[in-house]
Order: sequence, then structure tokens, then C-alpha cells
Amino acid sequence: MPQTNLPRRGLIAAGLAMPSLARAQSYDWPRQTVRYINLYAPGGANDILSRAWCQAMTQFTGQQFVVENRTGAGGTVGSDAIAKSRADGYTVGLGGVANLAIAPSLFPNLPYDPSRDYSFVSGLYRQPNILIVNNDLPVRSVPELIALLKAHPGRLNYATGGAGTTPHLSAELFKMMTGTEMPFVQYRGGAPALVDLMAGQVQVIFDNLAGPIGAVRDGKARALAVTSPERSPALPDLPALAEFLPGFDLTSWNGLIAPAGLPPALVERMASLSLRALTSPELVKTYTENGATPWTVGPEDYASYARAQEPLMRRLVRLSGASPS
Repeated sequence: MPQTNLPRRGLIAAGLAMPSLARAQSYDWPRQTVRYINLYAPGGANDILSRAWCQAMTQFTGQQFVVENRTGAGGTVGSDAIAKSRADGYTVGLGGVANLAIAPSLFPNLPYDPSRDYSFVSGLYRQPNILIVNNDLPVRSVPELIALLKAHPGRLNYATGGAGTTPHLSAELFKMMTGTEMPFVQYRGGAPALVDLMAGQVQVIFDNLAGPIGAVRDGKARALAVTSPERSPALPDLPALAEFLPGFDLTSWNGLIAPAGLPPALVERMASLSLRALTSPELVKTYTENGATPWTVGPEDYASYARAQEPLMRRLVRLSGASPS
């Protein structure tokens, strides 16, 4: 399986300035309120994490960053709104694995082109998925689960909160890399899947870390690993799947995008401030509480990573048979 996480050459903090930072500083941005388009409903993890970044940006710049929730069609409604906004730096939004890497394979008539219609500004956060099993299942590690699956192919079910999501594709990547079989049970959201896991109706689930982390900490379900290439600060004792399956890397990653056509120096100015915001102690605390970590990459590395992820997602979507619901 090819390695999917690219070298993170981007800025690690705002203090490590870009080569053309002096040119970027010639832009006095922002000088007015910035609209941030979030693709998901209020109250969820992506909304909480987006608002934490907007709050940090407001504190650093003295200008308001206001979240506008534009939901629908797997995030493509809000993505289209970002693409069709004026390219002046005052409309930005969430650009991640769902709308930039998965949607092109999942939606045949996508109203935007991820490679053409956006300016890539900076990373925002990465949130791993988590592999959890029912407490009664006689496994306590990833190797034990793989052995059980191979001994009883097709006997254990796995569930996620939706087809074509990163938890679903994480499970398909796991099956592909281990040569195991598990029938897929689709739920409308991770919460009902978790309830049925704890009741023994399904044996395995993959979910975004933020959803079941409380049940794991309370001992109501057994976590085996996270799907990021490294361990999560939220559960530092939990191994990464890559420790058993080298090269395994499938997370929910999100960054900051804006409409295409922004001057490079303006993009650099925006990126330098965004990366500074990602060092805010309040933001880091909120991210950690929600199972996320700041993703401190600049424009070039963010764009390169997103484009490299699309072929992998296309392969997994095809393998999974996922279609828009």
C-alpha cells in the first residue's frame, strides 16, 4: 500500500515565516469582517473546531470572523458557495477530505472543481477515526482482531455513520490492507451505530474520534486504534493502526480555502495569520477536547496533500461501492 501522508514541509508556526513574508505583509488583511462558510450543521465537531479558529483569528486580527453554516449534499452546497464567492479574501471556508477528495468520486455532477476553483490557504485540523469493538468481543488488540476476522471471515459486522465517509473508507482500507472480510452495516450517524455496538447488534465500528470518545473513556466500548499515522493527543495510550499496518493513514483533515484567483501575496498573508491562530492555547485546548490536532501546513503543502488524497479516495469509494444517499 503506498504511503499517503506527504512530508509536512509547511509552516509549523507563524513565527517560521514564509520566504515571501515581507511581500505578504504588504497586504493589510483583514480590514473588515470575514465570512467563514462551514459545510456542516451547527453544534457538531466541525462547527466547534471552525468556531475555535474564527475566535482565535478575531483575537489576533481585531476583525470579526463570522461562521455561516451552509449545509447540504455532503458539504457540496457550501463548497459551491465558497467557489462562487468574490475572490477578495473576505469569504473563506472549510476545505477537507469530504468536499475536496471524496466528493469528486461520489457525486457525478459536482458543481465545482476542487483543483481549479479554490485558493488553498492553510491547514486547520486533522481528526483521526477510531476503531472500536464491543466489550464482549474476545479481542484486545488490532492483531487479535485481524486473527479473529481471518478465522471467521464474514461473521463479524462493522458499522459506520454513513457510506462514503472517512470512517467507512477507513474500514474499507483496513479490510484491503489486512485481507479480511466484514459486512458493512450503514447507520444514519455515528451515535446510533455506537448504541448498537454497545448492545451487541454490531461488533465493530469506525467513527470520528470525537463521537465515541466519551464511551471509550467510560469503558462502555473498547478502542483498539486510531487511523492517523501517529497517536492522538486525546487518547495518547491508544496505538495508531500504522503501528501494525505500516502506511495506514486515513483521517478527517480540513483546511482553509478561498475562491480561486487570490493574489499569492494575499494568500501568504492569510496563511501566516491562520498558522499563528493555530498556536493559540485556547484553540489547541478546544481541538484536543474534540479529538483533533492543529494541522500546521502552508498553502503549497496543503494543496499538494489534498490533490494526492483524491486518487486514494477514488479507489476506496470504488472498492466500497458507496453512492450518495
